Amino acid sequence: MKNRIILTLCLIVFYKNACTQTLKRIDLDTSDFFSGHYHVVEPQSDNIEGVLVLIAGFGQRAEDTPPETKMHNVSYVNNILTIFFAAGNKLYADSMTQAKISTVLIDVMKRYNVKGDKFVIGGFSAGGMIALRYVELCNEFPKRFPVKPKGVFVVDSPIDFFTIWSELEEAAKYKYSEVAVEEAERAMKLIKEDHGDPVVNFTYYAGINPFSMDKKNGENEKYLSNTAVRVYHDVDISWWLQNRNQSVSGSNYLVTSELINRLILMGNKRAEFMQSYQTGYRSNGQRHPHSWSIVNEVELIQWMNNLLN
Repeated sequence: MKNRIILTLCLIVFYKNACTQTLKRIDLDTSDFFSGHYHVVEPQSDNIEGVLVLIAGFGQRAEDTPPETKMHNVSYVNNILTIFFAAGNKLYADSMTQAKISTVLIDVMKRYNVKGDKFVIGGFSAGGMIALRYVELCNEFPKRFPVKPKGVFVVDSPIDFFTIWSELEEAAKYKYSEVAVEEAERAMKLIKEDHGDPVVNFTYYAGINPFSMDKKNGENEKYLSNTAVRVYHDVDISWWLQNRNQSVSGSNYLVTSELINRLILMGNKRAEFMQSYQTGYRSNGQRHPHSWSIVNEVELIQWMNNLLN
């Protein structure tokens, strides 16, 4: 009931001030179609309390995110600056992607005069995998990265590259779903063109992988032991079976639940599995559990405010 009241108040304030909200595009490198710019929604007050960074999914643009969520609307009335960024056709935070994110964050810090410990970073799908590894690196190498994020969250994200690769190979081979086959073949082609065959270049991929189900492939999650971490999933098993012929064994939440469990075992009391059911809808009204909308925007901003304070 309390959250409903807060949501109502936030929406009333939002609609009252909607005409003052502007999605601004800031160009840093016009030659880079996906990552050479970011979009920003400035808060209603000049006193910025924090920065929420949202990373788009695989192959998406920064401007594809705002229609799919109301996070920036709630941030607006909570004096939080919202940044929309896209890594393009990337599943992982390789060195090039790391550099592009850092360039954006440095620009944000200078442009809006905010400190590096005022950031929370989240991402959708592959964007979440990128966000997770980037925050790990911020913790592992604080002198090499511009921010010290208070928290990180992923929205139905695959987070283990080696699990992803196996699933892509299986999808392409067994052809359970036409959509899945197309996505798998396209992703595998881009990965090989990017950094070569994962079997041959195992060490490289292990270095950019945020989490490994098989611990012998790496344990980078240890760099999240003192960071607030959330994973969001619309756990609708029936939808995946009926629409993708995908069982729980191929779900993203099978892997993220293992991440959260390991963090809890490390003593991280701020590692959370955020489960919902049938909350996922695209902006066009399509029912899909793999959507930004599975996140309760008001509750997330409350969580972020608690981290900042």
